[in-house]
Amino acid sequence: MAQPQKRPQPDRRRVERIALRLTATMRDGTRSRVKVRVIDMSPRGCRIECTTNVDDDSWIWLSIAGLETQFCRVVWHCQEFVGLEFEKPLSDAVFERLLADQQALPEAAIKDLRSIASRTHWLARKAEDSDIAILAELSRRCAVDAVVEGLKRGESSNSPRKKT
Repeated sequence: MAQPQKRPQPDRRRVERIALRLTATMRDGTRSRVKVRVIDMSPRGCRIECTTNVDDDSWIWLSIAGLETQFCRVVWHCQEFVGLEFEKPLSDAVFERLLADQQALPEAAIKDLRSIASRTHWLARKAEDSDIAILAELSRRCAVDAVVEGLKRGESSNSPRKKT
């Protein structure tokens, strides 16, 4: 008998996430803090990359510089990627300030997104059936974010030229 799938499907997302590259720390009730990287975020949650195993439906604390520590539910995890839902969504003002601080991703962050897209594509090809969809969606999303952010970066560095 097939196991029910716990992970949400990509089309169930309430709010579109925005690509970010933030360093944060994660802590559950029984372990010490571990460093994680925030890949993308919405006012309701985020996707992180971390090396620590967490259980679906467990609760963790996520600390991001400039934000109040967030109490989060682990919605899904797959390999080293975790989807978190904030207990209390961020206010629009707080989220907009965070986005303003991250307006243009640095080239290193865009390379990171490309690397995640390649790695998750490779993992999806080797994954069990239950993990393929989540890894393929993460690969697609990171690839799109890398292209979009690269185009934004190119536009901001291309100032209008004066005719002489």
